[in-house]
Amino acid sequence: MCLMEAGPLDLIDAPPPAGMLVVDDHELVRLGLRTLVQSHAASLGGSVAVFEARTLHDALLVYQEHEAAIALVLLDLHLPDAHGLSALDSFLDRFPAARVVVLSGVSDPALVREALKRGADAYLAKSGDLQQVVHYIRSKCLLGQAGDPTDGAAGPQAPFDGQAAGAGSRVVRTASGERLQLSARQSQVLDWILAGQSNREIAEIAHLSEGTVKNHVSTLLLLFGVRSRAQLISQQR
Repeated sequence: MCLMEAGPLDLIDAPPPAGMLVVDDHELVRLGLRTLVQSHAASLGGSVAVFEARTLHDALLVYQEHEAAIALVLLDLHLPDAHGLSALDSFLDRFPAARVVVLSGVSDPALVREALKRGADAYLAKSGDLQQVVHYIRSKCLLGQAGDPTDGAAGPQAPFDGQAAGAGSRVVRTASGERLQLSARQSQVLDWILAGQSNREIAEIAHLSEGTVKNHVSTLLLLFGVRSRAQLISQQR
């Protein structure tokens, strides 16, 4: 169990923050992380509020507004309005108590050391499996806390297709044994992929645009930690 030290003005029964802020200008990265984190939390009977920002400016505003609900910040180093460690410096200058994890596509040991020296809680490489990011988040006690409340104004966002876990949803396992909670739509798309349907065929069956189907497929690839439909089909056989 994780224990968090309360400040002098905090209420004794105030719940600890159980949310996270993902700062990345790539929508697919934010989408994949949000879906992975919330899927893992749901499969363990808990919930995590996930906030998003695509620029440093937006991230500072979101954190300022929801600081009480955010326990961890995942910060990309290459944003439209900040580059390199300046993003980390700016965030920690504004919010020195924030727990910021650098999420970068660069795996330079010198950069890792410098980021940690400047106050980053950890340095995670995008080039690795996003499941590793989820493992780190779980280690920080943000996942698997059944019944842990979050700030009422910052409840968990719905899954990417707008469907909450419920009727038609199911739990599946990845090749590494991880349990994932799929929404009803994700479950349907997975079945169609395993049946060999193309994006166009799935779009016709589900009455969706091909772009929407492509987003669903990309998210499933991220969830299962694979790079292609062929790998996904092979993994699920």
